[in-house]
Amino acid sequence: MATPPAAGKGRPKGATNKNTREIKDMILKALEKSGGVDYLMARANDPKTASAFLTLVGKVLPLQVQGDPENPVGIQVIERVIVKK
Repeated sequence: MATPPAAGKGRPKGATNKNTREIKDMILKALEKSGGVDYLMARANDPKTASAFLTLVGKVLPLQVQGDPENPVGIQVIERVIVKK
């Protein structure tokens, strides 16, 4: 019995799992039915749910910031120094 030519290759790099894709679609549909942006704004402004909202923001932001080599991203450091008397 011969094995198929694609046997053992798995999914291509970056391909999402079928379940992951379906769950993401369900979450987006639920968000849309809950009020979308207005619902998220209410969660962000509510002290009881603001931390959960910020956790969500951290999940969707890119892990790396890439700038234009011609116009590099500027980084500014603000330092607080406590001076004892």
